[in-house]
Amino acid sequence: MTYINRISKLRDCGVFRDFEWLEELPEFGRYNLIYGWNGTGKTTLSRVFRDLEQRRQPTMGKVELRMDGSEVKGEQFSQSTLQIRVFNWDFIRDSVFPVGGGYVAPIFVFGKESVEKQKEAEELKEKQRTKEAELSEIRKKKEKAEKDLERHCIDRARVIKDTLRSTTSNYNNYDKGDYKKAAEIMMSENIDSYRLSESERGTLLAQHQAIQKPKVPEVAYRLPHLQELADKVSELLRTTVVSAAIQALKDDSVLAEWTRQGLGLHKERKSDRCLFCEQPLPEDRLVKLEAHFNAEYERFLQRVEEQIQALESAEKQAAEVRLPNRAELYDDLQKDFDAACQAFEQERDTVRNFMGELVKELNGKKAQPFMASTLIASVPTVNATVVDRLNEVIRRHNQACDDFTHRVSDARDRLALIMIAESLEEFVQLMNAVQPIVEAIRSIENEISLLKDQITQLERDIKEHRRPAEELNEDLKVYLGHAELQLAIKETGYAITRNDQPADMLSEGEMTAIALLYFLKSLEDRGFDKTKGVVVLDDPVSSLDANALYLAFGFIQERTKNAGQLIILTHNFSFFRQVRNWFHHLKDQNKINLNQRPAQFYMLDCAQGQDRRCTIIRKLDPLLEDYESDYHYLFARVYQAATEAGTTSLEQNYELPNMARRMLESFLAFRQPHVSGELWQKMQAVKFNEARKLRILRFLHTNSHSIDMGEPEHDLSLLAEGKAVLEDLLELMKSEDPSHFSAMKTLVQKKEMNRAQTND
Repeated sequence: MTYINRISKLRDCGVFRDFEWLEELPEFGRYNLIYGWNGTGKTTLSRVFRDLEQRRQPTMGKVELRMDGSEVKGEQFSQSTLQIRVFNWDFIRDSVFPVGGGYVAPIFVFGKESVEKQKEAEELKEKQRTKEAELSEIRKKKEKAEKDLERHCIDRARVIKDTLRSTTSNYNNYDKGDYKKAAEIMMSENIDSYRLSESERGTLLAQHQAIQKPKVPEVAYRLPHLQELADKVSELLRTTVVSAAIQALKDDSVLAEWTRQGLGLHKERKSDRCLFCEQPLPEDRLVKLEAHFNAEYERFLQRVEEQIQALESAEKQAAEVRLPNRAELYDDLQKDFDAACQAFEQERDTVRNFMGELVKELNGKKAQPFMASTLIASVPTVNATVVDRLNEVIRRHNQACDDFTHRVSDARDRLALIMIAESLEEFVQLMNAVQPIVEAIRSIENEISLLKDQITQLERDIKEHRRPAEELNEDLKVYLGHAELQLAIKETGYAITRNDQPADMLSEGEMTAIALLYFLKSLEDRGFDKTKGVVVLDDPVSSLDANALYLAFGFIQERTKNAGQLIILTHNFSFFRQVRNWFHHLKDQNKINLNQRPAQFYMLDCAQGQDRRCTIIRKLDPLLEDYESDYHYLFARVYQAATEAGTTSLEQNYELPNMARRMLESFLAFRQPHVSGELWQKMQAVKFNEARKLRILRFLHTNSHSIDMGEPEHDLSLLAEGKAVLEDLLELMKSEDPSHFSAMKTLVQKKEMNRAQTND
């Protein structure tokens, strides 16, 4: 017979970081009880045993067990001949309540077998193993092809993400799934529609990278109609002034202008003497001059002057037209804007030069108003649409301001599609490499499925599982106190029913009852010799109330007492106490030599290492053997930690917050039964120093959640104040219930004194 002697080594198995069995620790006996709180590694141990049961290499870390004096590594589990059955959550999930539904696996305790059918079944199983080996190889090929495809998708998705990321981009979280989905859609499209020139691509990149800008006002200026201006100037040039002209003034324009101004001064001052030489003027001189510079002459010059001013004003207006700064427009519009500005400025320069020539010719006319002339300057051809072209670019900018979010988003989407199209050919090749393999796998899987169906049918014909179902139903009736829940016999196993209908919405207690009783009944399966096998139970009474717990213990004790070896793991103190008492009363349990005792007691001790939590298996704490309730045990541990001399290490402090929290919750549940809710709500009803209450609560909330402990961001130095906080906690209990506290203190001190005397 093969039994488990010890768990020799556990490397990187959950919280078992670097565990080795201590030489002073007794090896497993026939009966074994392991106590540990949640998070200390019970599930990890049960899964190691489950791997051994399933004849498979453990999926995590390195494992080494000693069985019958020989070391067996995890890699050798497939060769093990040990008979072992393990009850844990994996067993419940796989065998009792499988994911996706299905029947509970049957238990076979007797029945007739056909030799021919058995032989046929074995042949089919050999074919199945061959096909499964073939399937394993082709799955490796599929895995490689899928990894190549996945690597391509990851790389391309990263390029798209890096190219299109921004503070507001919806591509900041772009991943391989997004790329693959888009590429698969594009496979059925014409990708030529996604190809753009470098210029077009640059425009989209500029739109994607744009920062929102304000709107820009349009240019209100309009180019003048040059032909109309030329016609007006030509008409003035052809016009002459009719008067009694003085030939000398007519021939000398400079003298004429000087004389005209002087005539005006003489008339204004009514002087009959020459203002220049102060000599008397000839009697008819002013009359002759007035005849030369008559009213028509003045009006004509005024017309010429007004036209000159109008032309100069138009030229100034053209010169003062202010165009927007190119930086005010979005980058992708600046090229078009520059071209429109250049065209506008060319036309504006043409207009200004032409109006300058018109002014020059009118100034010449002013000097010779009595002579007719023709326009020398030719009227240039001007493209009046240059302003519209300029404003069209500005309107595009302003529209982009209104549609900024959509415009940027659309640019990013188009760029993403362009980049996908560029890599689509490679994507299609990788996809096509996967598809034939998938089809081959599907074909082999269908063959294996057919073989399994044939094997199942043969095994149905040669096995009987009716009696275990009837016995299980009797157990359920006793356990639950009613016969509503039953296991109905089906061809492939058992169906759970309630009042002859498929059972839905099972309570947690009902699920625990069915799973546990089914497991205990399965120990009688003819494929397992209980008296020569190993039975492991991991928290078999989790979440049960007190009455159900005692009943479950009765079933467990009755159905496992004859097991070749029994290992029970639990965090439930009440259940622990029942098993402890059972083991204490076993024959030869009082032998002085620990290794000769049939039952051994252990506990899982989880402490904080240098950078993470670590669990070891050690002897059961004497306190756990001394006290009859977990509250007594917790009080004793907290009292010892708070009152012992010196400073405790962080490793010792590590488990104290959990203990203190559970003790305080139990204490307040009794002291404050009228207050419901969380711990802090019950603490509100306690009359105690508020600052110290807050300190207690903060310490417990921060440090009593095992899933957070040991993580890099958790400051373990906070545990250093544990001793002081525990002193506050004891003071709170003493303040709230002095008599209770005094009695508990006396009990603890008495236990410690007795233990010290025993050791002496």
